[in-house]
Amino acid sequence: MNRRLARDYMRLFCAILFVFLYIPHIFIARLGRHRNDIINDVEKMGPDSFGLTGLVGFLFLLHTDRYFRTLFYHRIGPFYSLLIGWWRPGDRYFIISKSTKIGGGAYFAHPFSTIINATSIGKNFKCRNLTTIGNKIDGDNKNRPTIGDNVTLGVNVTIIGSVHVGNNVTIGAGSVVVKDIPNNAIAVGNPATVVKYKV
Repeated sequence: MNRRLARDYMRLFCAILFVFLYIPHIFIARLGRHRNDIINDVEKMGPDSFGLTGLVGFLFLLHTDRYFRTLFYHRIGPFYSLLIGWWRPGDRYFIISKSTKIGGGAYFAHPFSTIINATSIGKNFKCRNLTTIGNKIDGDNKNRPTIGDNVTLGVNVTIIGSVHVGNNVTIGAGSVVVKDIPNNAIAVGNPATVVKYKV
């Protein structure tokens, strides 16, 4: 057994051992309106060592992944997150605007220093660290990006203003998006331009 697998088994054991601490989280997740989105998030963000889904996967991620907790608290809303999130907080360097709508199956790969402030983001969204999605400097909160389904962002991607990123889009690392990106496109550069389309 390799070290990573042994570490994940130990974390799983601890998550199950302290399950009583997560009863409010489980209750809110099961009865909330975002139940299906949370289930899809667990399926996407579960550990690679062993594919955990359902309640066990949810417990594992709550116990071990502060980025998952940030997304979970965003989904359940500010009232419940203040009520139950004080003792197991999310990551303070991963910020999701309260008004951003995110579809299910989101996957945030170590999103340190990431700010998400979009109008809406579709299903199966993936991004990495140093991502900035937001409005222009004028402070108009209506002037925010809209992102479609199945979008993948590389490291250090910036999407600014009232741009629309289509479905099935991949944006390369270090890109700055200031214009609309059509469906099925691969875009890179500063400013980002489409280099090819997916078949």
